[in-house]
Amino acid sequence: MKNAIFRAFIFPSILLLLSACNDKTAPSTSNTISSAATASSATDAWVGKWNGPEGTFLEIAGSDGIYTITIQDLDGPKQFQGKSNGNEISFERNGTMESIQSSNGTDTGMKWLAEKSDCLRVRLGEGWCRD
Repeated sequence: MKNAIFRAFIFPSILLLLSACNDKTAPSTSNTISSAATASSATDAWVGKWNGPEGTFLEIAGSDGIYTITIQDLDGPKQFQGKSNGNEISFERNGTMESIQSSNGTDTGMKWLAEKSDCLRVRLGEGWCRD
């Protein structure tokens, strides 16, 4: 009798509880790693020197989504630590979070770069392009 009750009621209940514990909404580790690798590989392509007007430049060094950013403006070079954030590189400058994003020359807002197509910018009026 006990065996029949176990098979009829308890065993199916245990199976139901165990299947409810399987959370299918959590992302798999391989998908998370793949997404992170894709995001950093997009910004890893930006490693190198990007030129602006009047001797200004942006230089990005590093890989795997972690970067050292050198920005040479008219006051001289300054270095920052950056991190891939999707299709941008985020960094802190003077207490403000900034981001480097892909652009074209026109969208940098700088007339010297208007004809260029492969550019990066932080904000309107602050941009650099590949030669």
